[in-house]
Amino acid sequence: MSEYSKGLLVAGFLNAAGKKELESMSNNDIKKFAIKISESKAESLVDEEDSEEVSLSPSMDGSFNKYFKTGYPPPVKKYKLMVESFTASVEETYFFLLSQLRRDMSYHNIYKITDIFSASEQSAFWGAAQSRMKIQQDNVSQYLIAVGKLVRELFQIVRELRIMDERLMMYDKWEELKSADISLKGLYVDMVEGASKNPSSVYGLAQQVGFTILPDLFFNTHVYTPEKVDPVVDALEYNKAVKNVLKRKLLSFVTWKIKTDKELRDRRQFQLKYLRQHWAVIQMYLDWIKPYLRNIRRMKMNQKQIESPDIIAAFETSMTEIEIMAVKPDSGGAHPVVIANFEYRTRPHMEFQQDNYQHRGPVNVGRVLVNIRAYGWTAKQIDNYKKYRREESIELFGMVDESVQAAMESLGGDLENYLEEAGEKVNREEPDEPKKKKKRIQNLGMADPFFAVFKGLYDMATALLPAIDIKPQKKSKTKRVSPGKISSAKKIAAGNAWQIYKNYKKGHKMITW
Repeated sequence: MSEYSKGLLVAGFLNAAGKKELESMSNNDIKKFAIKISESKAESLVDEEDSEEVSLSPSMDGSFNKYFKTGYPPPVKKYKLMVESFTASVEETYFFLLSQLRRDMSYHNIYKITDIFSASEQSAFWGAAQSRMKIQQDNVSQYLIAVGKLVRELFQIVRELRIMDERLMMYDKWEELKSADISLKGLYVDMVEGASKNPSSVYGLAQQVGFTILPDLFFNTHVYTPEKVDPVVDALEYNKAVKNVLKRKLLSFVTWKIKTDKELRDRRQFQLKYLRQHWAVIQMYLDWIKPYLRNIRRMKMNQKQIESPDIIAAFETSMTEIEIMAVKPDSGGAHPVVIANFEYRTRPHMEFQQDNYQHRGPVNVGRVLVNIRAYGWTAKQIDNYKKYRREESIELFGMVDESVQAAMESLGGDLENYLEEAGEKVNREEPDEPKKKKKRIQNLGMADPFFAVFKGLYDMATALLPAIDIKPQKKSKTKRVSPGKISSAKKIAAGNAWQIYKNYKKGHKMITW
């Protein structure tokens, strides 16, 4: 059973059964489907290479041993090299093949897919790697603490903006709605005058004899400019003492409203700019964190290699896996692709040179296993393969990004709206287009049987004629690549893979034919 089948399923490397079953699913549906199914089910749906690195001698029952899955799509050609030397450096193998691909075969686009290093616990490399990784981890932890504080403060900033928007809505409707005027007067009495706790407030004066009616007059007298306070109050038929107090309260309220309106709008603009600055700092910290996470990921020992019998804790051994993908420019949408995978099992030792040569670095001697695979792929298949092979590498980045994304989702659309208002570009998800409803055939009443006769004649005629699709076809966003172009790209890649395989063997005095 292959452990890579689910990754190949999500990447789109499907066999005939997989294409048939997943044809109508979207990318998100396929990811959810891959999580639910078992490895054996996924293996039955993907197009995966069978390895030949097994014993082909007959077993006791007369049958041959089965091949096992490698986690790669089936190549058009595959070549294998195994070089073992305890006197010469095996690093030369990688650079020889890299030079062949880049210079002699004209593969100018070469991508490093995998670069994993593991060493035994007692080796000098292990201690050096762990000390370097600790420095990176300390830096990451400090930045993550800072990001956590900034995200918490983000909630408070958005909350303050929401409160200001609620208040400004009443300010905007002040002259249109009486309820807005009454609400603002209530805020003024409660927050500015101190409600009934202050004896000189509207409610405090209402407790004195002769001023009981003051709250009713204050809330029901609607004045919107300081100049109109005196004419409106003088027109009321109340005693002079009540009118004087009412004038004083209304003038104070109108002045407070006009001044606080400008103050609140200025504060909102400042808060928006502060929110944008706050968001930019979070994004900056995330950009700083990602290189450290990438370094930690690369310095982290691979668990499979550590548990491999090729690495012994007491021995000075190390294992390295390197994978590169060489891509030629497309011809009609199909690219020749060569994937070279290097598996090193080495023993590093220090080499000292004479004649004042200052090289003191380690030389890796041991064994290297090279698998060269040839493919003919489209640009989409190349991108899918890179995503599939790098899925584990981006796990740490996703953890950090998801925490910020979760904060954005919890704040709803307000954060995005405020950022856009402040001038920040926000990538919004476009809603799916609603499906068009099919037109239902209307009931024609008494005329329905007559129309049914003509419909039956039409069905009989169209059944005898070849079907013609008169619906306008939607233009496909991606160009379909012809099978001939893919076949040509496969031949080019297979020829180049054979050439570098042959050149390496001849250049190193191996048996060739």
